[in-house]
Amino acid sequence: MKTKLTAFALAGLMTAAPAMADLVVPNLSYRTGPYGANGTQYADGFNDYFTLLNERDGGIGGETIQVPECETAYNTEKGVECYESTKDTGALVYNPLSTGITYQLIPKVGVDKKVLYTPGYGRTSAKNGKVFEWVFNAPANYWDGASVAIKYLLDQNGGDLSGKKIALVYHNSAYGKEPIRTLQDLSEKHGFELTEMPVEAPGQEQKSQWLQIRRDKPDYVIMYGWGVMNQVAIQEAANIRFPMENFIGIWWAGSEIDVGPAGAGADGYKSLTFNGVGMDYPLYDELKTHVIDTGKASQGGEHVGSAVYSRGMYAAVVIAEAIRKAQEIAGSSQITPEQLREGFENLDITPERLEEIGLPDFGPEIALSCENHGGSGMARLQQWDASAGQWNLITDFIEPDQEILAPLIEEDSMNYAEEAGITPRECN
Repeated sequence: MKTKLTAFALAGLMTAAPAMADLVVPNLSYRTGPYGANGTQYADGFNDYFTLLNERDGGIGGETIQVPECETAYNTEKGVECYESTKDTGALVYNPLSTGITYQLIPKVGVDKKVLYTPGYGRTSAKNGKVFEWVFNAPANYWDGASVAIKYLLDQNGGDLSGKKIALVYHNSAYGKEPIRTLQDLSEKHGFELTEMPVEAPGQEQKSQWLQIRRDKPDYVIMYGWGVMNQVAIQEAANIRFPMENFIGIWWAGSEIDVGPAGAGADGYKSLTFNGVGMDYPLYDELKTHVIDTGKASQGGEHVGSAVYSRGMYAAVVIAEAIRKAQEIAGSSQITPEQLREGFENLDITPERLEEIGLPDFGPEIALSCENHGGSGMARLQQWDASAGQWNLITDFIEPDQEILAPLIEEDSMNYAEEAGITPRECN
């Protein structure tokens, strides 16, 4: 049973409290506000995968998975209230889909001993498991995304970006600012000129930024946007006839919602992704049989197969695999958050395991450890075909530049440890 809560409906929470033996995975979602269109699709994919496991397999290891949902409206204060209102219900892990909420929850999960899983978002340096014991951000983080975009452009330019001009259009928030330091270091390494162009949330007004782009004529534009900001940016790019094949969004700027309003003008736009596209995977047949056709799909299954739905589903897949590993290590189907953390740190989702799940080549291998909570960081490029109305993968998985990223992660995580009074643990 999924119960939708508001941050203020604590009484409702009490009536919806799961049985103690259930595996509780709260879904801190947002279906309202300027980012609701994206948040709804992600939440649906997240819910539907756990529904599939419950309906087809009887849960995980014989334990039903409960996914109580709490509306955050992408508001940090409400997100924290959702966390506080659900943490004592047996909650194992949180995935708030918000960098702002993540930053507020990081110190809390260390005290409360809850796992925080932030795939592709949140605090990048949480990859360092010696400092961030309760936070995991595999398979890739914001700095991985910036590096993969530059490596792709290097490949497109014969390995040389010297003298090229690259503009970063970013959501002026903790999220949007994440790649700046990485791109500055990559600019110094490869000799391209970087222009940073913030956009105030929610991002409906971008005239000045795109007038500057029309005047400066950068060779490429990289975008870290979310919600309506993406739609406006792609439309503005089309309006000034910026070459769409030279416009690359992070994975949160690569959904059907983002490109749809620009119509044919969005044709050729590219974005990063760390998961597969479309529905040509056996798992979708399983979803149709056990979830969609039986009327149990979240919100009626309206968004099944969309880019953001698939990413929410993939997050649920990784959590489910960590639960399985935790059960295996503990020798018990009933696990604690501490045991789930151990499951994450021993996670190894191999290509063979992805094929067993019904998602062959859907994501990179995810092999985590005490020290590495972020995985390999590999991502790939997808491109929008406006006439077909679909994304197409155009590269294999690309490894980020660890020569640049590893020192940055070490520096940022150790700064956090010093500020928070944390002694990094030993990982043997």
